[in-house]
Formats: sequence, C-alpha cells, structure tokens
Amino acid sequence: MNNGCSRPRYKNQCSGTGRNSPPPQGERRVLGMQDLTIAPGPGIPGGLVVAAADLTERFAKASGPGGQGVNTTDSKVQLSIDIAACASLSDAQRRRALHNLEHRLDGTVLTVSASTQRSQVRNRAEARERMAALLREALAPPPPPRRKTKPTRSSARRRLEAKKWRSELKSTRRRPQIP
Repeated sequence: MNNGCSRPRYKNQCSGTGRNSPPPQGERRVLGMQDLTIAPGPGIPGGLVVAAADLTERFAKASGPGGQGVNTTDSKVQLSIDIAACASLSDAQRRRALHNLEHRLDGTVLTVSASTQRSQVRNRAEARERMAALLREALAPPPPPRRKTKPTRSSARRRLEAKKWRSELKSTRRRPQIP
C-alpha cells in the first residue's frame, strides 16, 4: 500500500488511512454500537431500552494512566444522547428527564465522559453504566410531599426540660454574684 508515498519510514506515515490513524476531522467512529438497556425501577416499571441510533459515541485521547500509549490511543469515550429527539422515551419521560437533568444538558443533549480506564472497551462500558444511572435517576418520580406533623406533648416537654437543664448548667459556670 503505497498511497503516493515513495518510501515511508514508519507505518501510516504517508497515507493517514491506516488502522491506527485518527478518523478525518468531524467524523465519528462507532465500533459495534449496541442498545443501552436500563433496568426496571421507579418511573421505569418495565425497564427501558434506548436504541443505538439515539446514542452517539466519540473517542479522544485521554489524560491519565497509560504511559506512552495514552498519546497514541483514543481511549476516552464521550457518550451522548439527544433527549428531545430520543424515540425510545415517552413524552412524559422526556419532559421529566429534560427537567431533572437541565443542569447537565447542553441544549437538549446529555453527554457522559469516561477516561478512568486504560482501555477503550472498559471506558465504553463505564460510560454506558454512567448514562444508564443518570437516566434511571432522572426518570424516577419525585418523592411524595412531606406531611407536616405537630410535635407530640411529650417531645415538647422533653425539649423544654433539656433547655432548662442546659440553662442551669451554664448559669453555674458564671461568676458568683456577691451581695
């Protein structure tokens, strides 16, 4: 494979199209993308499957552990989902997710990054776990409103006795009054 280069000294020096070369600018490289499965829970009684078409994966060079290999491999994973355009969510789920995740959204897109592992495969799995956890938490219904209750007589009496005891204790610490 010459690709117009007379004699390349190193692998992929001239072509830029080899296996380890980065994809062209703006292109997304998706390897074996699968649906994202969210286990049943509050707000998702039957579980949820987000179609792979609704997810976008991007890969980049990560900082952190990896030695010299970190400079050559795209091990950082950014997993994104456009919540407003996601066909896997019902209208009620979409509204709840947009409301609960509004501080994490860029427009209507939720992005999760994972770069703690040295391998891209493990970072992909971690990003998917984080995305599933965020969506599970966002789709959970709000807790029921708290009912106001009045303190019982005995608890009010105990509180007043404790205040009186503490007051007497502190008064014994004062300088004595000389008549």
